[in-house]
Amino acid sequence: MPFSIVRGDVARVEADVVVNAANERLAPGSGVCGAIYAAAGYDDMLAACRELGGCPTGEAVVTPGFALPARWCVHTVGPVWRGGAAGAERALRSCYRSVFREAVRLGATSVAYPLISAGVYGYPAEGALAVAREETRAFLETHDDVDVMLVVFDDDVIRRGSGLAREAAALVDGVVGETAFEVEALAAEEVAAALSSVVRARRPRVSPSLDERLSSLEPTFSETVLALVDERGMTDAEVYHRANLSRQLFSKLRGNPGYRPTKATAVALCMGLALGLGEAEDLLARAGYALSPSSAFDAVVSFFLERGIHDVLRLNEALFVYGLPLVGSV
Repeated sequence: MPFSIVRGDVARVEADVVVNAANERLAPGSGVCGAIYAAAGYDDMLAACRELGGCPTGEAVVTPGFALPARWCVHTVGPVWRGGAAGAERALRSCYRSVFREAVRLGATSVAYPLISAGVYGYPAEGALAVAREETRAFLETHDDVDVMLVVFDDDVIRRGSGLAREAAALVDGVVGETAFEVEALAAEEVAAALSSVVRARRPRVSPSLDERLSSLEPTFSETVLALVDERGMTDAEVYHRANLSRQLFSKLRGNPGYRPTKATAVALCMGLALGLGEAEDLLARAGYALSPSSAFDAVVSFFLERGIHDVLRLNEALFVYGLPLVGSV
């Protein structure tokens, strides 16, 4: 695994498979298609596409990558947006499934694709991004050894496509307000937290010795993660898929009680385990991290955790829009 968002020209991304947003005639076009032709070598790509004779909407065909930094180019034809009629979403989903089917057939270990149909074909960015996200997630659940990249030329399409990225803007800009994603406050949890703080405040403050401190350490980060996995009745695979992490990384965590993750990995695991904000802060602290009110990255993460939104791919869309590090993808 995993899935990541990359800013750049898809025709210049190194991957086993690069995806072309093609037309049914597989003819040279503008945008991504034009860039693919130019980078591959116009004459070579034109001859190969003419030999194939075309491709129906929703399907995919393969040519060599030629001069592209890719072994293969998978051409798929997205639907033209006509107000949502004529099965546009079904056809768009078929594009991604066809691309991934070809990638598996070819034995590819990495795939780079643009956001299909969201350019000149007019498919609304929010719907196009949702389809790409959902189909990629479904593919990676059964093919977690393949790296998948969504490549965008600039972040505008993600900004337009991700509702949560727009909602997170208030926090990144230092403004707090109600949003469409506000959820009811958990009053009982707040009361319990308040009572707990009162109890702690009334306890006599006795400073333990250094030996006492070292002999009463709490479980480590990895021990806590594994306990939470068991507590929630989840499997390892379920957690690392939800966290957008590789199987290999999770194996390191399971095999090493002293494993110390990067902050991005720790946050990804908080999302994968569906932790609330308080639980996430506790788990992060066990790795030596905190959610700072002075950090834009932490503000976006807190925004998602407070609202119980544990979709790592949507979190990464919001982080990408603001030029912040993504989580998972290891």
